[in-house]
Amino acid sequence: MPRLSVNVDHIATLRQARRGMEPDPVAAAVLADLAGAEGIIVHLREDRRHIQDRDLRLLRQTVQTKLNLEMAATDEMQRIALEVKPEITTLVPEKREELTTEGGLEVASRIAFLTDYIGRLKQGHISVSLFVDPDDQQIAASKKAGADWVEVHTGTYANARTDRDRAREFDKIVEAAKLAASLGLRVGAGHGLNYVNVKPIARIPEVEELNIGHSIISRASLVGLERAVREMIALIGTK
Repeated sequence: MPRLSVNVDHIATLRQARRGMEPDPVAAAVLADLAGAEGIIVHLREDRRHIQDRDLRLLRQTVQTKLNLEMAATDEMQRIALEVKPEITTLVPEKREELTTEGGLEVASRIAFLTDYIGRLKQGHISVSLFVDPDDQQIAASKKAGADWVEVHTGTYANARTDRDRAREFDKIVEAAKLAASLGLRVGAGHGLNYVNVKPIARIPEVEELNIGHSIISRASLVGLERAVREMIALIGTK
């Protein structure tokens, strides 16, 4: 059974709609921890549209499991990561105009840059994951660049409109996970996963971790965060 890490960005999105103090993503992280999540994820964006620097620093003091900092591969974010020391950073592509991350990181054409960038993070004793599409070239390049993990992008699978398209995308994820594991990379999966589509992904043997945010926070608005987290954990643990 893969571990569940919960992304609390959308708690901060709701707070920032009023530029107020609540709801607090730090409090949400505590509840997710108590409900059995084995990691907390936040994406500190360049434009600070949701998670703020204050949130990240308090989360570092509060999270009892694993803190995963999603970030663009910029000098500013590298400096912050090396100061805050999350257990793991996930490098993701980032565009100002996007509502959410739209696809995987382009690794294959940037191996030299990313090798140096990743090396500096690892010198700071921070594990590094790359958020990549289920593509053999990107997986192999992630290994060459020195990543410890890949997080396989499941968004195209999650958004597929037909059973045929969904099955095709699922097969790509399975093959990407197998390749990554064969190269010695640890494997996570995430983006667009919800209470309807998560079970097939959770059954892929190589997938150690599921990173889920939007669907859990959406459900939490109706049933509460602890229940939403527990229900997802139960779901991914069923055969």
